[in-house]
Amino acid sequence: MSTQIKVDMYKNDMVTRRYSEGFKLKILAELSTGNYSKKQLGSIYGINRTTINEWIKKYDRKDLMNTRIMIENQDEISRLKALQKEIEQLKKLIVKKDLELLVNDSYLEVLAEQYGFKNVSELKKNVNIKPL
Repeated sequence: MSTQIKVDMYKNDMVTRRYSEGFKLKILAELSTGNYSKKQLGSIYGINRTTINEWIKKYDRKDLMNTRIMIENQDEISRLKALQKEIEQLKKLIVKKDLELLVNDSYLEVLAEQYGFKNVSELKKNVNIKPL
């Protein structure tokens, strides 16, 4: 039976269908030849395109998934680079602030120990240091 002829036995009539592994692989093989699209194979065999996509994922055939091509103009590229640079600067700033906070906590621990407090929170209560 040729795949070019629409086959009525595969037509979806709201019945739950179970497809064999061989059938699934046959569909993926036909798709990989490039002669048929998912839409065409779906109409030939009465299969939903999402079902074919599930088989592509199941058999790890990412080469058969639709690919997106990004077309950007120079303004978008420069804006994207500026945003990425800003993100990196913000990450560095967060790391710096975290280190400062860690150093301050360490100083408070040393002070609490030197002045005989049980912990830093007791020191903060006695010295009236409000938490950030």
